[in-house]
Amino acid sequence: MHPWWVYAAFTAFVLVMLALDLGVFNRKAHVVRPREAAVWTGVWVSLSLLFSVGVGHFMGRQAALEFLAGWLVEKALSIDNIFVIVLIFGYFGVPARYQHRVLFWGILGALVFRGLMIGVGSVLLERFHWVLYIFGAFLVYTGIRMMRQTEREMDPETAPVLRLVRRWAPVTGEYHGSRFIIKQPGDDGRMRRVLTPLFVVLITVETTDVIFALDSIPAVFAVTRDPFLVYTSNVFAILGLRSLYFLLADVVQRFHLLKVGLGVVLVFVGAKMLAEDLVHVPTGVSLAVIALVIAGSVVLSILFPKESEEPARRPLADSPPSDDPPPAPIETTRDP
Repeated sequence: MHPWWVYAAFTAFVLVMLALDLGVFNRKAHVVRPREAAVWTGVWVSLSLLFSVGVGHFMGRQAALEFLAGWLVEKALSIDNIFVIVLIFGYFGVPARYQHRVLFWGILGALVFRGLMIGVGSVLLERFHWVLYIFGAFLVYTGIRMMRQTEREMDPETAPVLRLVRRWAPVTGEYHGSRFIIKQPGDDGRMRRVLTPLFVVLITVETTDVIFALDSIPAVFAVTRDPFLVYTSNVFAILGLRSLYFLLADVVQRFHLLKVGLGVVLVFVGAKMLAEDLVHVPTGVSLAVIALVIAGSVVLSILFPKESEEPARRPLADSPPSDDPPPAPIETTRDP
């Protein structure tokens, strides 16, 4: 077990980086261009690799390999998350200049929820060994299901969270800049707080990340049982998700075989977890298999594109930079 101050120091570092991100580099809402996204992606990847070097120095080579394997699994699965974020932003017509703000606060909440889930998972695995087989079977099932799923099925209109928000809180019919909550006069003339569509988008992104975490966190536990390595690999992968989104949003649809590759990875780590008591797979071998499968699925997607593939959508570059965003498909009344 690592002392509490190690987690505290790492969390403080993360908070400082997030404060610099939103308070300095992205203080003003703007459209994130591919060049800026590429720079920030390089920053987060470099920080992750430097952290792995530090892990190797203080905890040993094995721990460094486990961190890299967990980080790579989480990073690859986060690309699948980008598919859904593209759909959510497109459905709600989120102006490009406000997408970074949504992702920033969404990822901040994701870090909290994932930290809690990792803590619970670590305690369960430590006290109840049989939970290991439940995680493994779940990963194998999820991987097979992902390989058979040709397209991501996602309709925000049917999302329970959207129905819940509409039922219990008033929502404006249009965006109000980058604000999540505004004040408007009610029927009685008194000022009341009203949610904007941007808040609904934030909640939708947040809940989808929790759903994705149900797959990704057990997958990281399959390559390392150290809670600190699970937590830090998750954090570094999630912190780089925003820049990765803006870098890949226009082309991610072309990686049509990536879902198959991710399914293979989940089946592999799930089977590794199920057979842990019988067969030991070295972490270096796991890391190599994961990297080769993911890289292979991307390369094959480029070499063998879909025949019916349409030109990639450009939800970012084509969005007008004006302050008059398109109307969002949000009802202003509550459900009866």
